[in-house]
Amino acid sequence: MTRADIDEAVAVLCEGGVVVYPTDTFYGLAADPRRSDAVARLFAVKGRPTGQAIPLIACDVQQAAAAGELNAAASRLARAFWPGPLSIVVPARDVICEEVRAADGTIAVRVPACDAARQLARAFGFCITATSANPSGQPAVTSAATVAGGLRGSVGLVLDGGETPGGAPSTLVDVRASQPRLIRPGAIAWDRVLRSLE
Repeated sequence: MTRADIDEAVAVLCEGGVVVYPTDTFYGLAADPRRSDAVARLFAVKGRPTGQAIPLIACDVQQAAAAGELNAAASRLARAFWPGPLSIVVPARDVICEEVRAADGTIAVRVPACDAARQLARAFGFCITATSANPSGQPAVTSAATVAGGLRGSVGLVLDGGETPGGAPSTLVDVRASQPRLIRPGAIAWDRVLRSLE
């Protein structure tokens, strides 16, 4: 992907559109999590019921902190595992629209080990959504060609970054309470997460 590709994707996002982009696991769908209209478009593209939280991707810890409140434990995990496949549940800041948040007002955010995804978030200037680029209920996809077959008519742009690695999803953890909680097992083993917090 070229800088021109990224610039074109940012223009689509700024208009409230949806962009398909590669991550360090599968292809994802980017939209502006501050705009209800953009998030509604994202749900329509996936055919996904509303009321389900949407994870976010950031270019760095500072950008993640602009979207959610990172406590001391979350900051330790970020230093230990970002960039990488660890998503951290944090309280959403007011700028995040309600449709992206979980029922308890939280979001899940991570900094991925994927240059293209980080470049897109950095160029956009804020976190982007990171739900998988497939129709709801269908398997996640690792190629732009597969994405194009299922969704292209509904999205503003498909960024082709080649084949993505696939594999396990990001490990999802909640460290808001005194005891950390594993929400979803994934690419980073739970015992590694616990050791990093000791």
